[in-house]
Amino acid sequence: MVKPLRVVFFGTSEFAVPSLEAVVADPDLELVAVITQPDRPAGRGKKLTPPPVKKKAVELGLENLVFQPERIKTPEFVSFFRSLRPDAALVVAYGKLLPREVFDYPKFKTLNLHASLLPKYRGAAPIRRALMAGERETGNTVMLIGEGLDDGPVLAREREPIFEDDNAETLGKRLAGKGADLLIKTLKGWAEGKVRPEPQNEEEATYAPPILKSEYRICWKAEAASVRDRIRALYPDAYATFAGRRIKVLSARLTDLKSDLPPGSVYPFRKDGLFVVCGDGRLLEVVELINPKGKRIKGADFLRGYRVERFD
Repeated sequence: MVKPLRVVFFGTSEFAVPSLEAVVADPDLELVAVITQPDRPAGRGKKLTPPPVKKKAVELGLENLVFQPERIKTPEFVSFFRSLRPDAALVVAYGKLLPREVFDYPKFKTLNLHASLLPKYRGAAPIRRALMAGERETGNTVMLIGEGLDDGPVLAREREPIFEDDNAETLGKRLAGKGADLLIKTLKGWAEGKVRPEPQNEEEATYAPPILKSEYRICWKAEAASVRDRIRALYPDAYATFAGRRIKVLSARLTDLKSDLPPGSVYPFRKDGLFVVCGDGRLLEVVELINPKGKRIKGADFLRGYRVERFD
């Protein structure tokens, strides 16, 4: 490249942080603005907390480039965006849809990194939904943004296996790191005319809607494999209740053991671990959990401290 590409970066969540770092580190790119969502109340005290992208930008000394508009579909924001004279915009887990006046304006348009093999798992929760569905493979896609939901032409895809011990955190970190490299490589190839857009096949499209609060509660009536996949997908917040108390289930292991006890029953004949009966009669071992006191412990240790016959 003769001169660095002027880039505006849109991102909010932890998944976007490696991509921001990759933009900053690349000498062929000039970061001119970081657009992220406003600080939001978080935690028990509802303290106003900056999003991960803002935190990282401040760590990198880029606080003067950070902008946090409440709304971006306004004439004021469109005018501001155009005043930056961007050659390209990059979107990674920003959380809002960009108006055409923004995404279509840069010379090289706007590229989006999405954590799925589009057109599968379009939407807000592709990593969690893929894990919940028991997928054995996922990946990253870089596409040109359009007006629909993750339906723009594809510029690049990269596959990634899902391992048995993966959860939303481990898989998300891996995809975020590899996706950052793919995004920068694709942007530069696209700007040099070496990449051709490929339309998505609408007949193969599936969707990954946001996770509902009700989905975090474990339903032991489901098959054991489905329960295990939900626990991995919703890590670290999947929970179960007993006698009015709550535990968070962090990891679980499938077993070949069977029982005729009702779903949710704690198998009484094993003291070496916490085994729970699922809807298909198969026992699922709860390997690690957070007990009602907030302590992270093994399933067997939990049984030594609490008398539990079944989970609700």
